[in-house]
Amino acid sequence: MNKAADLAQEVREGRTVIRLSGNLSIACLNDLPDRLDAVEGPVDTIDLSDVDYMDTIGAWVLHRTIKRLGARIESDKCDAERLIAAVGRVDEPVNIRPDYIPPWQRVVGQIGEAVVNSGTTLLGLLGFFGGTLVATWNVIRHPGRFRINAVVQRFEVVGVSALGIIGLMSFLIGIVIAQQGSVQLRQFGMEMLTINLVGRLTFRELGVLMTAIMVAGRSGSAFAAQLGTMKLTEEVDAMRTIGVSPMEALVLPRTLAVVVMMPLLSFYASIVAIIGGGFLCAVSLDIPPITFVQRLREVVPIHDLWVGLIKAPVFGVIIALAGCFQGMQVKANAEEVGLRTTSAVVQAIFLVIVLDAFFAVFFTWVGWN
Repeated sequence: MNKAADLAQEVREGRTVIRLSGNLSIACLNDLPDRLDAVEGPVDTIDLSDVDYMDTIGAWVLHRTIKRLGARIESDKCDAERLIAAVGRVDEPVNIRPDYIPPWQRVVGQIGEAVVNSGTTLLGLLGFFGGTLVATWNVIRHPGRFRINAVVQRFEVVGVSALGIIGLMSFLIGIVIAQQGSVQLRQFGMEMLTINLVGRLTFRELGVLMTAIMVAGRSGSAFAAQLGTMKLTEEVDAMRTIGVSPMEALVLPRTLAVVVMMPLLSFYASIVAIIGGGFLCAVSLDIPPITFVQRLREVVPIHDLWVGLIKAPVFGVIIALAGCFQGMQVKANAEEVGLRTTSAVVQAIFLVIVLDAFFAVFFTWVGWN
């Protein structure tokens, strides 16, 4: 087994044959590579019948010699031939510098790749939404599988823990809307219309939209990171192995929590924004709170409130699905967790804004102006 590698060159039936023997491993090759390089062609056959052992280094030396001399292998050991063939498959030239691609072609290629990725993601989201509906139906048919503790825990994470940041953000947004609106309306002597601006814009659009963006940044990213980590640690696969559906145990509680909490958080954000606008009107415009409230009741129709409350659960579904879907797509390494978390937030915010535009057109079409 430890016999040094050796070669002998002979002529058989008019054909030049190189006969190798011994151990063709890195420890026993000695000067065999130099002796093979010194062989001049033509060589018809390299005989490996007397070779006791061969590693990848020996296989590479033989592959290089066979390629240079154009010889063929003669051996009764299939393992040796397979090893040489495997080594030969990696003997391909590598471009140190990438091929030059014209800028316009590179831009078009990137645009096409983005379109394909967007379409694939959209189809994946639709399929994931279908899987969530199936899981919901299964839970309805078998109420014992409903995880009420998980849903309540998500209520706290999505809703109660977010009250502080959403309240602060909404209060400041109410102040900003009132301040900027009053500056513009003062030019026409209509500072009183600031109340109209704050009331209608807050209840109809900004309350629910800013809440959705905040929930996407907080909860959507958390969903993607949690499920992505569970995928990496194979906890999701373990759940499937013991007969627990990840859609029912992981996705459904999170989706239900966001859908239920979004209308409540949106209404809370709208009220706090109104308080912020009323505060600035009292301080800067000398409009008393009682006047502010009375004017608000006169100019804000009730359907503005319904518009925000109708949009909120739809936005909640989008945020939960985007976060859970991206989390379930994590594979291979920890870097994927960060990438998928970023994608979850970006996709959720993008889809929320797109749907908000559709809702604006729809409600105008039905007469809720």
